[in-house]
Amino acid sequence: MKDNFLVIMAGGVGNRFWPVSIPEQPKQFIDILGIGKTLVQSNVERFSVICKDENIYIVMNEQYKDVVNEQLPFMLDEQILLEPYMLITSPCIAYAMNKIYSQNPDANIVVSPTDHCIKDENEILKTISAVPII
Repeated sequence: MKDNFLVIMAGGVGNRFWPVSIPEQPKQFIDILGIGKTLVQSNVERFSVICKDENIYIVMNEQYKDVVNEQLPFMLDEQILLEPYMLITSPCIAYAMNKIYSQNPDANIVVSPTDHCIKDENEILKTISAVPII
């Protein structure tokens, strides 16, 4: 488990969920499903069985840092990767991969957007765990 890492992509402003999701409070930081936790909190919880808290990274726009500090208080500043601009997916992933690789070249990394709906969490965890490590 020490080599397992999670990267949560929490960018975007949630335009598709307007008026519930607005730029000041986008969908990833809202309890949009009515389950008592936000999408980003659900994502962390989902993967916490295969990844230690200190190996979780979140990539997002710098304007949401305070929201992440409030919703995920265990996260250290170095785990919160701030994009100066909202970019597309590939630079976000490359940024996180570079950061993690510099700390652990043997890292096994799961990249997860905050807004995926996963009905069978056990199945996805089982599938991820079955992937052979190279």
